[in-house]
Formats: sequence, C-alpha cells, structure tokens
Amino acid sequence: MPINMQATNPTTSPLESSENVAHSPLERSSMTSLDQKLAMAKRCSREGVIAGAKAAVTAGIATAIPTLASVRMLPWARTHLNHTAQALIISTVAGAAYFIVADKTVLATARKNSFDKLQL
Repeated sequence: MPINMQATNPTTSPLESSENVAHSPLERSSMTSLDQKLAMAKRCSREGVIAGAKAAVTAGIATAIPTLASVRMLPWARTHLNHTAQALIISTVAGAAYFIVADKTVLATARKNSFDKLQL
C-alpha cells in the first residue's frame, strides 16, 4: 500500500489554514466581546493597583510614626526592635494593606461592571 505523501507547509498546521476558518458574524462579535472583556479587565486591575498603592502609602505612614516613636521612647522597644524589625513591621502592614485593598477594589469593580451589563 503506498503512503500518501502530500507536501504541506511546515509553518502552518491544518487548523490554521485559511480554508478551515469560518467567517461568520457570530465569530466576529465574539472577538469584539473578547476585546471588550480584556479592556475591562485591564481597567479593573489598574484601578485595583492604584487603590492598593494609595492604601499602602497611607498604612506605611500610619505604622511608621508610632513604630519609630516607640523605639525612641520605650526602653523595651529600644532594646528589642532593631532597624530590621522596624522595617519589617512597617513593610508588613503596607504590603497587607496593598493586597487587601487591591483585591477588594478589583472585585467591587468587576461586580459593578457585571451588574451594569445585566441592566443593558
């Protein structure tokens, strides 16, 4: 039995060739919908990053002031909290504030956008 050896282009697979692509209006609208969803996801994540950064700065300042003041005034803190411990306290609070606020903002924005889409 002879084997059918057809010359094919190695750079394109049979699924990618132009004869297998369906050009239907439904497919075009789904691509537009996908682009809109991606744009909305980028906007949601950007809003979350901005809100998280603002919260991290605020929490860092709100933590740094009492931490540094306590190291200067309290004998126990002066002996037990070196510079590394102080930085760890401040950065932990700032990091936690960033992730909590960013997560809540992304979820709230996504929820708001999904309700707006339902009302259309």
